[in-house]
Amino acid sequence: MAAAPQTQNRPGSGRARPHPNRPQDLPPRPRFEPVDREKTCPLLLRVFTKIGSHHTAEDFAVRGKEPKDEVQIYTWKDATLRELTDLVKEVAPEARRRNAKLSFAFVYPDKRGRFVLRQVGVTHSYGNGRRLDDSKALADLSFEIGDYLDVAIL
Repeated sequence: MAAAPQTQNRPGSGRARPHPNRPQDLPPRPRFEPVDREKTCPLLLRVFTKIGSHHTAEDFAVRGKEPKDEVQIYTWKDATLRELTDLVKEVAPEARRRNAKLSFAFVYPDKRGRFVLRQVGVTHSYGNGRRLDDSKALADLSFEIGDYLDVAIL
């Protein structure tokens, strides 16, 4: 006898249902609460840049022997990719080119301890209009404190 397919009730799956007490013209709330940067201690974000492509996961395999092109940034989980783009442009002249694109990836260990590189967004050094990835915050992208940020300057 075949069992009937079961659906999983997971947050974020299916259609959003309107809240009975919320007027329908209000924008949805962000998934995380904004950080009060005056009262919250920043986190240390280790950023690794590379021209032309991302580093490989193997480049991060040995602790203490990470790639040499590192920039350390103190920031908060509500920092957007646009904010990080502007910070990278301050230290990497290649990122200031008019047609430069910056591809962002998180680097973190998986359950087996092997490093994984997961691309999370692309920004343009300069642009006529803001792109969708510009407003993505680290928290929106499931950033965890201790993850590295790898930036490919294309």
